[in-house]
Amino acid sequence: MKREAQVIEPIQVSDLLVRMSERKEVGDRMVAISCAAVGGEYEITYSFEDADHRFVHYRITVPPGASIPSVSPVYWGAFVFENEIHDLYGIDVKGINVDYNGHFFVTKVPRPYAISPPPETPPAGKQGGED
Repeated sequence: MKREAQVIEPIQVSDLLVRMSERKEVGDRMVAISCAAVGGEYEITYSFEDADHRFVHYRITVPPGASIPSVSPVYWGAFVFENEIHDLYGIDVKGINVDYNGHFFVTKVPRPYAISPPPETPPAGKQGGED
């Protein structure tokens, strides 16, 4: 069986919603949104399956502290991926159709995959102000 090469097309954040709308218009199915902290920035990859079962990938790159628009107005189910990205990486996603406001995942350390260090938590058994 021949493997299909997976090409990831870099796009600008400003083009994100237009590109999502184009994929939706031709009937492509969004299959995943993934995020990774790479070299001091975040790479967010949007993956689609077209009518011929080929995959199409778009990638935006954003610095820590950046906001990105939600694609959930175009692909309704994207809210799951976007809440995950917000809670685990601390990326501000504006306009999520179902926004859990930071409570989609409960983690011991807030934003465990964020590039900037999370706020310090007191050692186990100690509360703030105890010596």
